[in-house]
Amino acid sequence: MRSIKEKSLLHNGVEMPWFGLGVYKADNDNEVEEAILTALEEGYRSIDTASFYNNEEGVGRALKAAALPREELFITTKVWNDDHGYNNTIKAFHESRRKLGLEVIDLYLIHWPVAGLFKETWQALEKLYEEGYVRAVGVSNFQPHHLEELKQSAEIFPMVNQVEYHPWLTQPELYQYCKENHVQLEAWSPLTRGRKLDDKTITALAEKYGKTPAQVILRWDLQTDVVTIPKSVTPKRIRENAEIFDFELTEEDVKKISDLNEDLRFGPDPDNFV
Repeated sequence: MRSIKEKSLLHNGVEMPWFGLGVYKADNDNEVEEAILTALEEGYRSIDTASFYNNEEGVGRALKAAALPREELFITTKVWNDDHGYNNTIKAFHESRRKLGLEVIDLYLIHWPVAGLFKETWQALEKLYEEGYVRAVGVSNFQPHHLEELKQSAEIFPMVNQVEYHPWLTQPELYQYCKENHVQLEAWSPLTRGRKLDDKTITALAEKYGKTPAQVILRWDLQTDVVTIPKSVTPKRIRENAEIFDFELTEEDVKKISDLNEDLRFGPDPDNFV
């Protein structure tokens, strides 16, 4: 993978960039706009937001200001837990669409697998997909048993599963399940929000490749076929995060990083969240 322009082919034929910008906790004012405009200048074309982030309007303003061809952009948003259920989800989607200022959203995700409701919510996503309001549909924070439960009633299987994924949480069972079922895995919090960037293995590899620890981890994401969306509002970091297409980790080093797994979560457990 040698270019920020490279894309993953989802099982419905839609192409999704391997690399993008997450905007969790970016303020719905100049902060999120400036972050997105910086990212777009650096070649990013995928932006990941959610209704829960309360910054969809800021994302929409940035996209309008950038004035890039719509077909170049890949915009993701998500339905929040309070909006589960068929009618609520349809309403929430169109509200997100209004805030983003978009006729069509590229990827719409169920943010968390709310027990007893996510199958009904998925039916709404299928309807939005069939009507052409969204180009791809998926889930976030789903474990294999959630996906198996969804499979019982779904007419369309999720194209993407966005989960917490980093060297200390590789979720091998979920990883293999998604591979076998043609679900593209996507990493949120790929850099552990900075908590593990001083790990000795990672810092040694950063020195070896002449890269930052963050760049080594993001490159590992790509070489394990995982879409990655690091969040930053700092122009220098946004630029640095994208500078991962001019080197390649050896297979031995990829394995060395994968072997750091210790099932360590920094976010909520999908089976026990509020």
